[in-house]
Amino acid sequence: MMEYLYAFLTGGAICVVGQILMDATKLTAPRVLVLLVSAGAVLQALGLYEHLVEFAATGARVPLPGFGYNLARGAMEGAEQGLLEALTGGVKAAAGGISVAIGWGYLMAVIFNPKSVR
Repeated sequence: MMEYLYAFLTGGAICVVGQILMDATKLTAPRVLVLLVSAGAVLQALGLYEHLVEFAATGARVPLPGFGYNLARGAMEGAEQGLLEALTGGVKAAAGGISVAIGWGYLMAVIFNPKSVR
């Protein structure tokens, strides 16, 4: 039961940080997105984000910094095998999540017939 609480609180805290960045600064949503993904990659490169993932599991993997963490982890693991794997490791590590997001996005668009925002 505590794992759910840790995941919820950690994921929520990450989202609160993103919302505060958008509300308290003049940063736009895409810039905050890039900042959070980059922060996850940098924290993984420093060996810090892995501890957060061990603590909060999905609560740290699902938000935007988790995507950066996943890319960096894949690149770091690939670098142990050679230069080509270092360049493609991040994409390989994130391919499953990206595929699921595209697949579900497409399915929801087919089911719900989305309208353009004007």
